[in-house]
Amino acid sequence: MSIGEVLSELRPEFPDITISKLRFLEAEGLVEPYRAPSGYRRYTRDHVARLRYVLAAQRERYLPLRVIREQLSAYDRGEKVVGLTAVAATISNAPPPRPPDPAPVPVVAPPPVHPRPTLPTTVASPTEVGEPRLSRAQLMERVGVDEATIADLEQYGLLAVGPNGYFGPEALTIARIAAQLSEYGLEGRHLRAYRATADREVGLLAQLMPPLARQAGPGGRSQALQTVHELAALCAALHAALVRAGLRQVLGS
Repeated sequence: MSIGEVLSELRPEFPDITISKLRFLEAEGLVEPYRAPSGYRRYTRDHVARLRYVLAAQRERYLPLRVIREQLSAYDRGEKVVGLTAVAATISNAPPPRPPDPAPVPVVAPPPVHPRPTLPTTVASPTEVGEPRLSRAQLMERVGVDEATIADLEQYGLLAVGPNGYFGPEALTIARIAAQLSEYGLEGRHLRAYRATADREVGLLAQLMPPLARQAGPGGRSQALQTVHELAALCAALHAALVRAGLRQVLGS
């Protein structure tokens, strides 16, 4: 399979997967696809099974890549590793890998279709946006991007390290969305307009905050945080609707 075909197969189970993430996992030595004479990556069912295990271990068990790499190395040595049964079954039932074609025709994957965000009926708690705090290394690992990408997002104001030296809970969401947009050729310099728009919205909505901030006690803080999330969700829905309306006009539909 080509990298685009692998992406299409994994995306239903892992919606956040990107080509950059697959390349990152390859660079980290967790999967080693074959290379056709033309240089294109070619994946077997074995490779896809390993990728599925790595992604599930990150998402469901929050294992760092170092631990996942050690488990896969132990499995490759023939050792029994808890949690790798499904991978072993997939690999053992897979047909033997076919050597790459001498002159394969590159398969161009269609642009990924991301589900439209819908306004939730219940407001997520702050910790559901991402980790309470993330170091630079943790953020890079969770999103699957390199140092240059994080630095680019910092340069244009999309990410900022807090006074404690960690990124805040929204950093994971911001970095993941930016990584997905990069697949369409949008970099930090293209996204700085969103930072400016967000700052204007903050200035507008901050006028509502003083009365909420004066509410004392845990109950008052909880109500204030819920209001903040409701306002953010409404602004995001309005922004998305306006963008869709504008693009529809561009397309003449």
